[in-house]
Amino acid sequence: MAYDLEEQEQIATLKAWWDKYGNLTSWVLIAGLAAYSGFTGWNYYQRTQAAQASALYDELQAAVGTKDNAKVLRAAGDMESKFGSTAYASMSALVAAKSSFEANDLKSAKAQLQWAADHGGDEFKAVAKVRLAGLLLDEKAYDEALKVLSGEVAPQFAGTVADRKGDILVAQNKLVEARAAYQAALDATDKKNPGRQLIQLKFEAIGGSVPAAKDAA
Repeated sequence: MAYDLEEQEQIATLKAWWDKYGNLTSWVLIAGLAAYSGFTGWNYYQRTQAAQASALYDELQAAVGTKDNAKVLRAAGDMESKFGSTAYASMSALVAAKSSFEANDLKSAKAQLQWAADHGGDEFKAVAKVRLAGLLLDEKAYDEALKVLSGEVAPQFAGTVADRKGDILVAQNKLVEARAAYQAALDATDKKNPGRQLIQLKFEAIGGSVPAAKDAA
């Protein structure tokens, strides 16, 4: 079928436009397709990583159940080297640290906690630091323990960190500083938190005074 005059003019206009911009348009389309392909490929990679990390975490948990600390540490090492950016790696490090502690392998326990403190998300970092500081406290490495607890911490863990600082300062017989740490822990801990009572007992044991609750009006 022959094109009418208007159609021929439209085709001529399109051809002229293509001659001028067609090459650029092709590259834009190619870039768009590449970006979409990269996006879908990244999502697939993320899903695959998560699935593999989950399977390895199950293996680690099974090793914990049989108290095979050597296998736990191997699984944790694989997790950290292959899936270090996932939450599974931080969870594995904490689990491996507990397993090593129970196996009286304190060197490995500290190494796993240090890994989580260095590489984990905010919540994992805080937990790892508090636990690592606790091990150092047991070893009387007080200055090192306080150093571990230094720096920024997620607000929801401020009370826990301050409480552990208080414990370390008491061990050093720095009671004024310890009272300040326990006071900070009390200020940062919700009154409904069952752990608050223990902090208060430690605070009062070294001469701290908690104001009496006011009667409701």
